[in-house]
Amino acid sequence: MEPTSSKASPWWTRSVHADRRPFLIGRNAIQAALREFFIRNGFIEVDTPTLQVSPGNEAHLHAFATEALTTDGQKASFYLHTSPEFACKKLLAAGEERIACFAHVYRNRERGPLHHPEFTMLEWYRAGETYETLMTDCAALLALAAKTVGAKKLSYRGAETDPFLTPERISVAAAFERYAGIDLLGSIGLDGSTDREHLAAEMRRVGMRVANDDHWPDLFSRVLVEKVEPYLGFGRATILDEYPVSEAALARPSARDHRVAERFELYACGVELANAFGELTNAVEQRRRFEIEMAEKARIYGETYPLDEEFLEALAAMPEASGIALGFDRLVMLATGASRIEQVLWAPVSEFGS
Repeated sequence: MEPTSSKASPWWTRSVHADRRPFLIGRNAIQAALREFFIRNGFIEVDTPTLQVSPGNEAHLHAFATEALTTDGQKASFYLHTSPEFACKKLLAAGEERIACFAHVYRNRERGPLHHPEFTMLEWYRAGETYETLMTDCAALLALAAKTVGAKKLSYRGAETDPFLTPERISVAAAFERYAGIDLLGSIGLDGSTDREHLAAEMRRVGMRVANDDHWPDLFSRVLVEKVEPYLGFGRATILDEYPVSEAALARPSARDHRVAERFELYACGVELANAFGELTNAVEQRRRFEIEMAEKARIYGETYPLDEEFLEALAAMPEASGIALGFDRLVMLATGASRIEQVLWAPVSEFGS
């Protein structure tokens, strides 16, 4: 008798596809409803190129690199974009005012129940409008996604969120105090500089681990991941607002407190769904922040990505705006009750590295 293989059947076998198909039909319905939402609110849907000279300049994002050849065989380095953000902002500089984009994006080193190397990002931008407007958009889209597939709750692995309730809004500093008992703002100077020793002392006081080679960003991320995120988006969605300015590379500082930035993230069922900015339009400051991010990337991963000089040039011509990136596949998962991202992708990327 031949041994039975423990390997799961491929997604394209009829039985597996039949199990996934209800989620996929739900995906199509939600995408159509969201497109109608943006048309109704005066947005133009745009299509951006996947190939970019820079995939993005955030320390912890990992890109797929490729190479282009000119007609005479000369080589040029390109990347698959991790977000359509740079292209969208160039369109704002060109004069577009409300744009939305469903883009296939690519993240290396990512695969799991909520992560996939290729996935769909929904981004939208509002020129001349505040990032609080994006919070209203988020609440509307959560309700619309659920209504479209007849769901009364968003759900993920036993957790539930009522998408028809107004999301809770809480600052990162308040969340650190509430869930970890840590004074975050005490470790941030009025100029946005950070005090590693202050945050380390706060963490030791509440019994958290601190390593000798941890920098301030390492400590911040540990508190956020271990003590804060596990409590967000249960019962109702959570808008986690006012990130430290050092953790918001593309967001402008808050007019209320320059230690923090106009950045929020949206959570439901403990799942991060979206990341939003009141957009930074100071090209000199943006360059400085990118260089800091790439230095951090070099410290941790031993690699960096080039800067998109055209993006920095366009940024100087870009109007004041707000913008947001939402993980469309994750929203579909929560609305349809799927437990793995592959269930809501029509054709998942083949497994590799196994």
